[in-house]
Amino acid sequence: MLDGLALIIAFLVVIVLMVMSISKYNLHPFLAIMASAIVLAIIAGIPFHVDGNPNVGSRTVDGVFYAGTLAWTTGQGFMAIFSGIGLVIILGALIGGILEATGGAFKIADMIIRLLGKANPTMAMVVMGWVVSVPVFCDSGFVIINPVRRTIVKRTHASGIATALGLGAGLYTSHVLVPLTPGPLGASDVLGMMDHLWTVMWVSLVISIPGLIAAYAWAVYCGKRDKSEEDLAIRNDQTVKSYEEIVKDFGGLPNGLLSLLPIVSPIAMMAMAQVATTLMDPGPMQSAFRFLGFPLVALTIGFIFGVILLAATGKMPKFNVITNDTLKLLGPILFITAAGATLGRVINDSGMVQYISYHAEIFTWLGLAFPFIISAIIKTAQGSSTVAMITTAGIMMPLLGIMGPEAARWADSYVTIALVVMAIGAGSMMASHANDSYFWVVTKLSDQTPQQGYKNWTTMTVIQGVSVMIGIFIFYGIYRVIA
Repeated sequence: MLDGLALIIAFLVVIVLMVMSISKYNLHPFLAIMASAIVLAIIAGIPFHVDGNPNVGSRTVDGVFYAGTLAWTTGQGFMAIFSGIGLVIILGALIGGILEATGGAFKIADMIIRLLGKANPTMAMVVMGWVVSVPVFCDSGFVIINPVRRTIVKRTHASGIATALGLGAGLYTSHVLVPLTPGPLGASDVLGMMDHLWTVMWVSLVISIPGLIAAYAWAVYCGKRDKSEEDLAIRNDQTVKSYEEIVKDFGGLPNGLLSLLPIVSPIAMMAMAQVATTLMDPGPMQSAFRFLGFPLVALTIGFIFGVILLAATGKMPKFNVITNDTLKLLGPILFITAAGATLGRVINDSGMVQYISYHAEIFTWLGLAFPFIISAIIKTAQGSSTVAMITTAGIMMPLLGIMGPEAARWADSYVTIALVVMAIGAGSMMASHANDSYFWVVTKLSDQTPQQGYKNWTTMTVIQGVSVMIGIFIFYGIYRVIA
């Protein structure tokens, strides 16, 4: 049984071995991640049973607190994905399948191309993701918009990898920086900024820019040096149809508004729920908005609009085929994602995060870099950006007054506290890898191999985090001069 620094070192060794087993030895990600979770649980001393029962929850035995047995911890982590984002992913993918089958995705892509032009679809994906993810979890946003991205790739012969990375990065940036997403909103709350949320919002919009620029440049570079299965399929297709031929294959394109509703309606409902939670007093009206904005409810309504689109285009007979094809596609993604959640649960129950929190004072002299480093460690360890942000904010709250020579400014300025939130968000970008569900959503839905995922997506998240942090330092330097 290891704990403290020894456990952190053991964790790093396990993660390195896991990455090598996937990327070098081609072990299936599901097996590699689950094996890593079980090995780490044993190393951390999570018991096989308590009082002879392998399936008990949290309890104290002989004065020692156990988060659960090995079977209970891994089981809870695995099932969490199916009780949480799993159904959201399925509904979002069904919406995507409907949009592809009816020509709705092609119609939306056509409208985007007409609005932004054909010259830069990767930049269009970056901007679209950045806007969409303000109220929506990045996982859900990618699933919803990915059919549109695929259609744009076919329509313009753009790089599948570049557009996927651009979309993923745009969504990711808002997810960790811009309220009203849960991570930055929760961090703002913990740090006492809810009465000054507008300050956090406008600062986040400025701080997002260097991350988006860096992501765009990296996405374009990866698109030129690498090809996904999606790119190869398009390149090997010797029969490139004209616009008119594609429209004819669909039997004509559906109405633009009807095509948008399956996507726009859940996004709008989730946005209204966040606004209602933030700005409205508790009561029946707020409860109604929050219910409609619950991701599962919002996606269900979007799915209903998708069924209406199927009926309006005369393609209801394809409904069962779309459902079967979607579930076959999502099976591996869901199980790999659940394995990642299991690893995250083991890390959380091992006491590693608590150890980092207890020894946080050692690093306070680092100033703005301190919340960035702590958030990056927690994110890399357990996979969830939201958990990393809220955990780091809790660590930072009692330390705001002792953050080095600028302590007075930290305590007195709402802008500098907003920059603490941004530094936490930048750290929570680093690094998205196998224990992060979003890694698998981006990688699998863009037809990249795990090796390509590490090389392209994981590297991008590190570049984004560092770029955002550089932007924070520049912003803070300018603010000190003019404030």
